[in-house]
This record gives sequence, structure tokens and C-alpha cells, in this order.
Amino acid sequence: MTTSRVHITPHMHWDREWYFTTEESRILLVNNMEEIMQRLESDPDYKYYVLDGQTAVLEDYFAIKPENKKRVKALAEAGKLIVGPWYSQTDTMQVSGESIVRNMMYGLRDCLELGEPMKIGYLPDSFSMSSQLPMIYNGFGIDTTMFWRGCSERHGTDKTEFVWQSNDGSEVMAQVLPLGYAIGKYLPQDEAGLRARLDKYFPVLEKPSVTKDILLPNGHDQMPIQKDIFEVMDKLRDIYPEREFTMSRFEEVFDRVREERDNLDTIKGEFNDGKYMRVHRTISSTRMDIKLIHAEVENKIVNILEPLASIAWSLGFEYHHGLIEKMWKESMKNHAHDSIGCCCSDKVHAEILNRYILADDMATNLINFYKRKIVDHMPAREGCDKLVFFNLTPYEREEVINTTITIRAEQFNLFDDNGNAVEYFIQDQRIIDPGKIDRQIVHYGNYDPFIEYDIQIKRSVPAMGFTTLHVQGNEKGAVKVAYQKEYLLENEFYRINVNDNGTLTVFDKDTEMTFDQVLRVEDGSDDGDEYDYSPSRQEWLLYSDEFKAQTEIKHEGFQSVAHISLRMNVPANLQEREDRSGQNGFVDVDCQVVLKHGSRRIEVRMELDNQADDHRLRVLVPTPFVSENVVADNQFGLITRPTNDPAMAVWEEEKWKEAPVPVYQLMNFAAVENQTGGMAIMTNGLREFEVISSKQNEERDTFALTLLRGVGVLGKENLLLRPGRPSGIKIPTPDSQTRGKIVCEFALFGFAGNHIDANIMAEARDNVTPIQCYNKIPYNAMKLNVGEQDKPLTYSLLKKQQKGAVLSVLKKAEDDDALIVRVYNPAEQGDIEDGIEFAETITAWEKVTMDERTLETVESSQSFGTLKPCQAKSFQIKF
Repeated sequence: MTTSRVHITPHMHWDREWYFTTEESRILLVNNMEEIMQRLESDPDYKYYVLDGQTAVLEDYFAIKPENKKRVKALAEAGKLIVGPWYSQTDTMQVSGESIVRNMMYGLRDCLELGEPMKIGYLPDSFSMSSQLPMIYNGFGIDTTMFWRGCSERHGTDKTEFVWQSNDGSEVMAQVLPLGYAIGKYLPQDEAGLRARLDKYFPVLEKPSVTKDILLPNGHDQMPIQKDIFEVMDKLRDIYPEREFTMSRFEEVFDRVREERDNLDTIKGEFNDGKYMRVHRTISSTRMDIKLIHAEVENKIVNILEPLASIAWSLGFEYHHGLIEKMWKESMKNHAHDSIGCCCSDKVHAEILNRYILADDMATNLINFYKRKIVDHMPAREGCDKLVFFNLTPYEREEVINTTITIRAEQFNLFDDNGNAVEYFIQDQRIIDPGKIDRQIVHYGNYDPFIEYDIQIKRSVPAMGFTTLHVQGNEKGAVKVAYQKEYLLENEFYRINVNDNGTLTVFDKDTEMTFDQVLRVEDGSDDGDEYDYSPSRQEWLLYSDEFKAQTEIKHEGFQSVAHISLRMNVPANLQEREDRSGQNGFVDVDCQVVLKHGSRRIEVRMELDNQADDHRLRVLVPTPFVSENVVADNQFGLITRPTNDPAMAVWEEEKWKEAPVPVYQLMNFAAVENQTGGMAIMTNGLREFEVISSKQNEERDTFALTLLRGVGVLGKENLLLRPGRPSGIKIPTPDSQTRGKIVCEFALFGFAGNHIDANIMAEARDNVTPIQCYNKIPYNAMKLNVGEQDKPLTYSLLKKQQKGAVLSVLKKAEDDDALIVRVYNPAEQGDIEDGIEFAETITAWEKVTMDERTLETVESSQSFGTLKPCQAKSFQIKF
């Protein structure tokens, strides 16, 4: 009787970088690819080889061996060399939904140049799985997934095959790799060697299997092809005659899973349990400098560049797909678990940071180019410059805007197209060398200086569009003056006292709740490594209110600003902390709190100068109520999690691989609430938080947002929260101490009612989508030819209400003269109906997949139809 069918699949897992660099692995890649192709070409029995599900590997290879693209294409078309579907093996907890979508979209497009891609959501080593992956996979026509980390019976099944659903009902058949992707690596030919390994593996693989079709992946990290695999398989048949052994591709295993579809358990949720395999729950705060620029690049491309380019395209300008794809791919090279997790060598982290710097530079310059192209082609007004405001959200916004104006004048007037003066406030000014503005005017002997003014203005900007003011130099304008007020910040929504200890007391006028000791900074030890935070066994916590703070409040034209500065004297390293032998390190905290007129966002900018090692800094936001659950955004939706995990009481006894600490990821916000209202923290790159107790052994009532953590090793053994072997390898990584200056920005947002009715998801997107400004003057460092100046001074491409569906992306279709709109229902429960109104006449309105294939033509144009909980839909619109 056959007890199981053992599928041996040759593959390699290819970390492009880790403790080794990309170039080091590329040399191995060139060598290994030749061996792989020769075997596939010459041996008809060697049927398959899986190229780790990512096309970035081939991109690296073709950069060196372009002449071999035909060979790769022939093998891929024959179904022997199995490629895709990803561009890079993405992490799913650190990166946004749009990043995951683009990763697969570009990966599939690369695959189709070679052959049919592997249509499996294949993530064999990523740390944890987002609850929204089934919906994303279905958006690409994928109904199967294979992964390793994060599962336990706590999710509702003890089987390795199950149906996994997202909140909207999207589902995939999942095949878990319970022992990882490398259990079939370097299989020996001798019986003793095979039994030593497989006698303990087979029971673990077979017992939880529904189909009894088990996987023995024959590969490992950067592993060359195993030349004697058929001799090994013959030996396996001799040793284990009750089992079948076959060389298979992963799809054959799923053919068996499909036959058992009705017998599979169905479960929902994210996979983030460290019971049987490490998931590194606290990796979100390693190398926070890299994490911050990662989020900045994501938000800049999706929230600003792509909608701005769409507006420009609708006005007749070119949409630069090639440039945008290049910056996406530069970023996505960093999205694999080791790279975005920042559990790499210092040399690799330098490469990662440089890629983000490049992508950010590309995005910034293309944004400026589009703004300039649009404004250059507006009608000129004699003797006047322009100040143009761009709103890249789908509803009108009236906000206090901080921007700059550059002009050769001691005073200036701002007015609208009807000649009405517009009030503004001058916050600062400075003289600018004319050579920086335009070298040509200096070349011709014109050395008169320019003055750059930092100004504030409160202005309404139309939905997904722009509006224009005119700037008249040497003319008196409606300049607003600073006002005097008592020592607090106040607007329509809050009254905020700045306490002597450097914290805030925030009174929410709508809910009448008081939040006390807000922005208290906690400093604690970190005895962990790049994978995981772990406190010292002799923990010593220090708080910012133990040190003298200097505070100052300025009431400016349209906002009030509090400056809080202090130095926290902290232990210089772990040894000082454990011995309590001194506080010879320090962290300087320079905090700016801005409260604008008419805004519910309390904007916080913390500049930290870290001059200590082996510690973690968090900022605390206490609430006047206890929270058993906390909600945060993930990819295209929300997820509610418990603030305390009962398994924390038993994890050591049950021998978990790592402690289930209730530290969680967010994308742009997390919120707690009671029956009256709540508090949300909105961030731009800070993606790790916990809800903790304000006092020991009491219930949880305080947000703790991680600002940075410093560690000095890639891997380390026997951590307090992660016993046993090191994760990774033990090499020094002094740069991961994150010494020096780092700027952390976030906002506090009090709300009445619940987070859905308060539109917190949309508000959080607004927080990372600031109004963009462009000041048009007669000079430019680099010249462009200008065509007919016929573009409108005010424009709105589309509009919808803020409530309801949230806009995820507005971009031009990859292969058609049309726009792509993707929206989602943020709520975890309840369907919604919503739509959008375009200014132009629509000729076609089609529902499309995430890779932009037509699903159906929608009769009611401008309607999204019904959106299920946390469901994303994509539409293609032609005019």
C-alpha cells in the first residue's frame, strides 16, 4: 500500500543579497545557470527546474549573458525552466499593497517575453503572510499559493493543505512547506545518510497532509544543480518501497490538492505565528533609516507621481511608463525579505540604501518635471509669476499649506484669477545665489540676488487637479501677521498644553477625552539582532520626562508650532545597561509639533541624534481607555488584532521558536477606540507598534510607536524572546546601531465614533499625500521648449466623496490609451456601494484584473458596484 507520493522538485532559492552582495551572487548565478540549462537541454528525464519564482534573477543574468536569452526562452516555452510569477521574492508585511501588485505585474510581464509563468503565489521564505494575499493572487488569476512561515494550528487547521480566504471571500488553495523549502537539499546516495534525514522528516510531512502528496524540494540558497538526483531517487525507492518518488513541478501537487478541495479546511487571517518557524515579528524597526526612505519612495510613486502623471496625460502630455517601471524595479530589488527586513551585512545595506536614493531621486525629478510641463503650458500673465497647488486625492481639500516662493523682490502680492488678494504668512526668508536659479543669467553678468520666502497659505484645491495663484513682485500683498496667545496650541478640534517635562496634554473637543503625557519617549535595551528585538535580561527603562526639556511655542499665521528639545542620557551600550554602570551615551530629541487651523491632524516631527548602542526608542501615546483590540491598515484594507496574546504565558513551555509578542506592522495608521471615539497614529514610514500598559501588570492603554532600534550583529543566539540558534549568521553590523541623526514624522488624529465613520483610512492616505506646489518663475536651470500655452489655470480630472471606497491608485494603463483606477473598501465588515465622476466624457468603462486584463464591460460607467469587505477592484476608463 502506498503511504504517500513524494514529489521531488529541483529548484534554487536565490537571495540576491544577504551577508553576501548582489555581485557575489551574480557570479554564482552565471555559473549555475549554465549547468542548469545544459542539464535541461541534454537530459529528457530531468524534466523541470524552478527558478525561485522571480524574474529579477534572470534580469541579473541577462545583464551579463544577453546571448543566452534565446536558450532561456526555449526552455521556458518547453515548460522545463519554470519562471515567475514575481519580479522579486517580495516580503508581504513590510511593503504596501501597490508594491506587491506591481511586483507581480512586472514579473508576469517579464515572464511573458519568455514563456508561460508559474501561476502560483510562491513565497517560500518570506517572513509572515498578509491576510490580503488571496485577494491579490486572485487579481492575477492565481488560485494557489505555497509558503513556509507563520502557520500554526491556532489559525484553525493543523493541515498543510487548506483553503485560505481574504475578507472579501477571495480564496486560494494553500500548500504549506512545514519544514521549509530546503529539506531535499544535497540528498546523499547512501542509505544511512538518507534515513538519518528522512526518517524524521516523513512523519512530519505525512501526518498533516490531506492528499499524502508531499514535497521534497531539491534545492537551497544558491545551491548548484544536484547532478546525481536520479541515483538518489533510485536509492529512495529501494529504502522506502511503500512510497512513490517522482520528479514533479509544483503544479502537479496542486492537481492533487484540487481533487481534495471539498475536504480542505477554510481559514482566514494573516500568518504571523512563530510557534513552528521564525517570523521575526519585530524586524520592522531594524535599520529604521532604510525603512523610512522605503516608505517615502512607495508613497511618492503611488500617491503623488502616478496620479500627477495621469493628470498630465489627460492634458495631452506623455506618460513615462519606462521611467516609472525603472524606479519601481529599483525599489523592488529591495523588497525581498532579507533586503527590506534589513537583516544583511553593512555592505549590502549600503547597496539597498543607494537603490532607494536612486529611486527617490528619479521619482522626485519626474514629479517636478510633470508639474513644470503643466504650468509652463498655462497662459502667461504679463509681469507675474505663478504659484500652483496640486491636489492628488479624489476630493477637494482645503488646508494650510507650507511652501516656498522665489522672487527678485522685497515684497509681493498673491492674487487669484479674478484679481482678489490672497492672504499669506511669511515664516522665513533667505537670499539665494542667482547661479543656483539659472547659470545663464550669471553668465551674462546679472548678479542680482533672489529671495526665497517660506510662506503659509490656506487654500482650497479641487479634487485630483490643481489651481493657480498669481505672484506680483514689488507690490504689497495681504500679509498675515503672527498672533499672540497663551501657552498652548488650539484650533477647532483640540486644546493642547505643552507640559514642562516635554510631553503634551491633548483635549479633544469633540469627544471631550483628554490624552495625557503624550509624546513621552521610552528608551530600553536591545539584546537582539537584525532579525528581532529582544530585551536584556537585566532591563533598564529610561523615559524622556526624567530629563530636563526646553519648550517654546510660536503662533504663526495659520498654525501654531511647539518646539520641544531635550537630551536623554542613556547607557552607551548593552554592558553599561546590564551593569547599570553608567549613562555615557545620549539621544538628543528635537521635536516639532504643528497644529494647523482647521486640521484634525496633530503633526509631529522628531529629529533624533542617536549616540548610543544596543537600545530601542519608542514614543508613547497614552489613551484614557483600555483597548483589547487595535486596528491597523494592511494591503487594501484593515486588520484588527488583539493587544495581548495569551500564548505569551505559555510560549516557553510549549517551546515556540519565538515569543508571540503583540508587536504588529502597520502601513499608514493604527487606531484604538471606545464607544465615544478614539485615537489614530498616522505615520510615514514608521511601521511597527504595540499597545502596552501604562503601569506594570495593568490592561493595555498606551500606543508605543517604535522610532528606532540599534543592534550590532546580523545574527545572535539565545535571545530572551527567541531561544536557540542564531537567525542568519553571526557577523558584526555596526551600521545597524543606527547612530547619528534620523527624522521620524507621524501625526495624531483624534476622532469621534468609529474609525470607519471617521474615514481614518482616507485621512491616513491624505497624510502621506501632501498638497504639491510649483512656483513658476521666468528662470530655470535647464531649459525646455514650450508649446502652445493653452492648459487651464484650474482643473479637476475626477472627484468622489471622501467616505466609502478609498483610492489606491490612478495610473495610465500599461498597454492602452486609458486610465486605471483601483479602489478598495477599507472596512472589515459590510459591503459598500460607491462610484467616481470624471470631468471628461467616458467612452468605455471596464472592470479589469490587477494585471489589467478585461473582465467585463460595466454598463453603469463611473460606478464601482458593490465592494465587499477589504475588497479591491480595478477599472479601465477611456475618454
